[in-house]
Amino acid sequence: MRHFFFSFLLPFGLIYLPGITLAVGYESQSPLIQNLTSKPTDENFYTEAGRLVQRQLDLMARIEQSLTDPDVNRIRAVRGQLRIQVKTVESFVNRQQKNPQAFCNSQRDSLRNLSPLLDQLTKAPDQIYCPLYTSSQELLKLFPVLDILLSRRGELALVRQLPLVTGERQSDPVLAIAPVEYPDLRNPAVSFSTWEPNLSSDTLGSPAESPQLHLIGRNAKTAIANYAPPVQPAIAAPESALTTLANAKQILTAAQAAFPPEIRFTDPWENAAVLERFAYGLDLQEPQIYAKFLELPRTGIFRVLQSSVYQRPLNTLWNRLQPNVSERYPFPSLGDAKDGFNPSLALQLSGERFQLVDQGVDYSFMVDVGDIPLDKLDGRLQAVASSPTRDFLLNYQPPQQLEALQVERRRFLTGKNQAGILPYAEAELNHTYVVRSLQFQLPDTMLNGQPISSKQLQNIPSSDMILAFRPVRRRDDGSYTVLWRVLNELPAPHIKK
Repeated sequence: MRHFFFSFLLPFGLIYLPGITLAVGYESQSPLIQNLTSKPTDENFYTEAGRLVQRQLDLMARIEQSLTDPDVNRIRAVRGQLRIQVKTVESFVNRQQKNPQAFCNSQRDSLRNLSPLLDQLTKAPDQIYCPLYTSSQELLKLFPVLDILLSRRGELALVRQLPLVTGERQSDPVLAIAPVEYPDLRNPAVSFSTWEPNLSSDTLGSPAESPQLHLIGRNAKTAIANYAPPVQPAIAAPESALTTLANAKQILTAAQAAFPPEIRFTDPWENAAVLERFAYGLDLQEPQIYAKFLELPRTGIFRVLQSSVYQRPLNTLWNRLQPNVSERYPFPSLGDAKDGFNPSLALQLSGERFQLVDQGVDYSFMVDVGDIPLDKLDGRLQAVASSPTRDFLLNYQPPQQLEALQVERRRFLTGKNQAGILPYAEAELNHTYVVRSLQFQLPDTMLNGQPISSKQLQNIPSSDMILAFRPVRRRDDGSYTVLWRVLNELPAPHIKK
């Protein structure tokens, strides 16, 4: 029988206590309170207890994340880490009290009858290790749930036997000395999903990545006959597990409050939110910096990200119930929603180019007009030097037939339109880009290839706008903070047939 030692599992996370050191001596403020404590306070107690509390917080955050993650190795890792954490807490508490369960239960009952004058007792060691112990015992309820989830995740990816913590030699037909394999749960498990081909060559060629062209209203050949992409799993967190985690977190809050005030703990949930906003969102001060501009009507500010951020990597599992980046940080809306239709500025980065990504029969094109402030532009683009391009932006008339719209869309995507204007442009800081955007809200039945009547076709909501955007900041990851403004709303186009 193979024996496993769980010390090889992922680290419990960084214990970051900003601006303080856990090894801080603490002295009770009252001899009475010191006599009421079961153990004398010392810096070693607070150091060890603080580490255990922080580890337990980090572990609970990782467990919550693993509940909805399709990667089986996440479940395997937190399952082993939970066992180690519970045993470590039990060992620590047993050094403080012979029968911690009975003592902590009696301590909790007696504290209910204490006078508020004895509130300082909450800083006694008993009021730290009791909530810590009770919280860890609450987490024990998760083991059956994690076992079930581990079995379910095994239906999605390979759960192979892990080598011993000391490593195991693997047979190798070439090397004289067989390599040693060590256990590692950091890498995602190998998915059972069918191989997904890279169909990027199916996009119409341009230096920037163009969206795939789907013909509306008629059948078209596909790159691979009868190919259907694998269906991504839908994973919801069990309510019982979420309730257990919430209870354990609430209990552990009492332990955190009992530490000296100079000892602080990091909240992994809050840290995750800050890191996500740092990766995908605006800085909190940016709207304040441009507050004067944002007071103008129909203006806004948002962050333009690389197109790869919105794409799931091939041959990787994804929980389709979890909101993706485009849902958490949607493209800015350009107007007020009418009958569920609200045009947006679908702007991404493709390498070093701004790329307008339109769906259905939508299409857009843009022009770099140089260093012209947004507040100097108007609906007639009078601040832009007179040129055929300016006239084309103002006077272009879209076709009114569905087939002609799709042909026109292809022309713009490939740069073969009569003006040579493209749906992308080189990204330049502090340059202004004027955009003509045409958008149509096609019904789902039409997108699925089902026919609709001429009357329904004519009633499709649509918009035709001239707007401008200006990148005002470039970040190290290549993304831009962009200001935008709607300059003119032209009569909505209609599809006659």
